Amino acid sequence: MRTFDAEDALARVPLPTLAESCARFLDWCAPLLTPDELARTRAAVAAFVAPGGAGERLHAELVRYDALPGVQSWLDTFWADRYLGRRDRIALNANFFFLFEDSRLGQVDRAAALVEQVLGYKARIDDETLPPARHGGEPLSMVQHRHLFSSTRIPGVDRDRARTPYSDAHPGPSRARHVVVLLRGNVFRLDVIGSDGRPRTRAEIAAGLRAVQAAAGPGDGVGALTTMARADWARAREALRDHDPANAAALEIVESALFCVCLQDEVPESPLAACDALLAGNSADRWFDTAVSLIVFGDGTAGYNGEHCNLDGTTVIALLDEVLAGTAALAPAPVADTVPEFAAVPWVLDDRLRATVTDAAKAFADHAAATATTTVRIDFGSDRAKALGISPDAFAQLAFQVAHHRATGRVGATYESIATRHFRHGRTEAMRVVTPEIVAFTAAMADPAVPAAARRDALTAAADAHVRRVRECRAGRAPEQHLWELQMIATRRGEPAPALFDSPGWRILRDDRLSTSSVPSPHVRFWGFGSTGAQCIGVGYALMPSRFDLYLSTPRAVAATMAAFAAELPRAVAQMESLLADEGDDRG
Repeated sequence: MRTFDAEDALARVPLPTLAESCARFLDWCAPLLTPDELARTRAAVAAFVAPGGAGERLHAELVRYDALPGVQSWLDTFWADRYLGRRDRIALNANFFFLFEDSRLGQVDRAAALVEQVLGYKARIDDETLPPARHGGEPLSMVQHRHLFSSTRIPGVDRDRARTPYSDAHPGPSRARHVVVLLRGNVFRLDVIGSDGRPRTRAEIAAGLRAVQAAAGPGDGVGALTTMARADWARAREALRDHDPANAAALEIVESALFCVCLQDEVPESPLAACDALLAGNSADRWFDTAVSLIVFGDGTAGYNGEHCNLDGTTVIALLDEVLAGTAALAPAPVADTVPEFAAVPWVLDDRLRATVTDAAKAFADHAAATATTTVRIDFGSDRAKALGISPDAFAQLAFQVAHHRATGRVGATYESIATRHFRHGRTEAMRVVTPEIVAFTAAMADPAVPAAARRDALTAAADAHVRRVRECRAGRAPEQHLWELQMIATRRGEPAPALFDSPGWRILRDDRLSTSSVPSPHVRFWGFGSTGAQCIGVGYALMPSRFDLYLSTPRAVAATMAAFAAELPRAVAQMESLLADEGDDRG
């Protein structure tokens, strides 16, 4: 089967009825609300679903849209508005990173090896010989693979747009032959595909990177502009283009490049330092709008930073797993006879534009400094969870809830991303983790008087409830994105948002205290993203067969809570493991 052959045969994302989503919404938010808050939310829902009311009218519009020719999913417009419509900075706030496993290769050899493997992956997408990904034997949507290369986000004052191949403006796969290399505040164009369409050899790519390094003096650091809030960056980009035709040409080179290669002279002093640098590193050497950026530090430590509007973690990790497996055993490349064509990308700046770049870099450095982060490694794995008879994902989420409850004294709204690529053009579903069973379990774990058997029963009930909710989400029956899209339809029409969207349930359910996502990979040490709210801890985790690794981030004001959460996590895991192991002993 060719790469995209399965797409049309995949089931469409089901559109829940209005009544279904509203009923689930009430069930999902109830454990987080006081009786008064729940009563007010019920009243708002009743008004929303009343015959002839706003909900019925907005849902009818969504049903009409879902039936239009060319619409692949009722979420098509939702995804564009959700990602391209956000107006804050995407650097740190939206982009995500992966820290790769260690390598014996130095900086240039590792960068060249990564580039070579990525080009091979692109070629398999272009000629459609990359087999469709599968889950449980069934093919998954591969549409996101069309957005890996020569894909970038272009800022707009009111809304951004995505520049991608396989579009009306750029039909078919990207024919670009270059990457952009960012280092020391410079941007260089490096041709990694020859005029005959053949990728350069690893040795030639290494020779090109060394030539770029030798040519790079102190640069202007224009990449810092991509860290600005989107409307500010849009205005700065327009000023940059208008100032000199050379800047328009430079932007075209950057925005059409296959991907970015960021070479950092710095050597991270720890895995945490490497993670932080991947998430929010030197902004002079990043172009955060680009879909794929490979970042390689002075000692060969490497990772990825990527823009999120058209790509989710499962698509990116498929690329990275193949690339990293292909580079794991490589020796340094031999010396090449030829050096690929390369050239500095010039910027023409005046004092005002230089000041804008400087201010953007300082503001982003301050934003990064206002973010607290840590890593956690726990001696536990998915194999152990399965041996204990519990879903690994349920185990992880229950441990998060126990640790968070102990750190804060409360159960808080928790988001988990659920992959839905088994649907046509499927991406993710928004799962809200807290159930009545989880509330009961965290209470049992907090009460010393509750005996072990009762705690174990509460754990099992909470895990079972979690698995049921995951299945609901995978089946496309979660309420939040449906209701959110109805809210956005009203906004697009210039209508006031119905009262439901100011209800305690809507506000509290979506006020993340934990934002979690799992992307396991044997080739990645840590992965993560920034916090999604003022009180939120971002939790990028991977529960692998024999290890449990997490990267946590939060606003500096929440650092003490995050530290307590990180300290409680291993204890929660050990206690839950003991409870389930004792059950096995009882059965034996």
